[in-house]
Amino acid sequence: MNPLRSQFLLRPDVHYLNFGSFGATPSPVFDSYQRWQRLLESEPVQFIAFDGVGYLAESRRALAEYLKVADPDDLVYVTNPSYAVNTVAASLDLGPGDEVLATDIEYGACDRAWDFHCKEKGAVYRRQHIRLPVTDKETFLEDLFAGVNERTRVLFISHITSATALRLPVEEACVRAKALGLITFIDGAHAPAHIPLDLSALQADFYTGACHKWMMAPKGCSFLFARKEVQPFLKPLVVSWGYKAAAPSHSMFLDHQQMNGTRDFSAFLTVPDCIAFMRAHDWEAVSARCRSMVRENAPRFYELMETQPISPISEEWLGQMVSIPIKTDMPELLQRRLFTDYKIEVPVMRQGSDVYLRYSINAFNAQEDLDALFDALTEMKPWA
Repeated sequence: MNPLRSQFLLRPDVHYLNFGSFGATPSPVFDSYQRWQRLLESEPVQFIAFDGVGYLAESRRALAEYLKVADPDDLVYVTNPSYAVNTVAASLDLGPGDEVLATDIEYGACDRAWDFHCKEKGAVYRRQHIRLPVTDKETFLEDLFAGVNERTRVLFISHITSATALRLPVEEACVRAKALGLITFIDGAHAPAHIPLDLSALQADFYTGACHKWMMAPKGCSFLFARKEVQPFLKPLVVSWGYKAAAPSHSMFLDHQQMNGTRDFSAFLTVPDCIAFMRAHDWEAVSARCRSMVRENAPRFYELMETQPISPISEEWLGQMVSIPIKTDMPELLQRRLFTDYKIEVPVMRQGSDVYLRYSINAFNAQEDLDALFDALTEMKPWA
């Protein structure tokens, strides 16, 4: 049994191989979360209307240092990356014929958000086909930028994809996009605490990431980063007291995006505790162990499923999760059976006409979790 397992609230009878979906919060961080909630309830007016602004600023300072953002005021907390994507998509001045370029392996909720807002504006959301397996960065970039034309205004891609679990070369993509005069927006839902991040160096205009995934914050804790040059483009998704504020702060970006009505923002305030937890447990070493486990086990799953890798099995393309193509017409039923019959929590996801089983590994996992998955799939075969 992994000794770090005791630090988490996860059920001991479940092989939890789906950290990528919603994360899992360590007990010390969850205790901090509940302390913040109790402080809120002890004097709601002071907490929400007065002290909360300072609490949020302190938490954003810790997050900015962690993400290498020079000015914490370029970050604002949001509940999830979908909220951030909708904020940006609704705000950008796109008109009839303008195009937003993405890949065809983006997260479904973001595809839907862009599709909705582009149709409202008469713009086009172009999902550029990416050939799988990916073999090298240059070929990927050629596939992606083949979708650029004179109407392209925005590049939107994932840092790490959801269904296919691929770490995309966003650094190179941003450099090329900026040279073409495009607005760049990176969906980094899976990136914070999963791979190293330096948002000051990355040439992205907008970046959203989830703190409630690999950073292990309580659910409903994410962020939107916006460079100062593009902050004036953003409108409040929820118009509230921050719009035409009676006592405006130094930042319209924060007024519009942070002040959007009564809510429990306790989860946002736990980010410093998440960072402290990772430092206390040598998270670089933990993450390295997890990445090794992902790569070392992948070949036997490809062999079992009689499929091929969709990328090189290397750190260039993979982090702490990997997606294995699987031949099944009933992915939802397979996922449910793995949980109900074998107590294995692992997603089996559709991406277009393809299906992938994605396992993700974090501090609490041990080899026995992947052995249990392998044995269950062997017993259940065939899955179609």
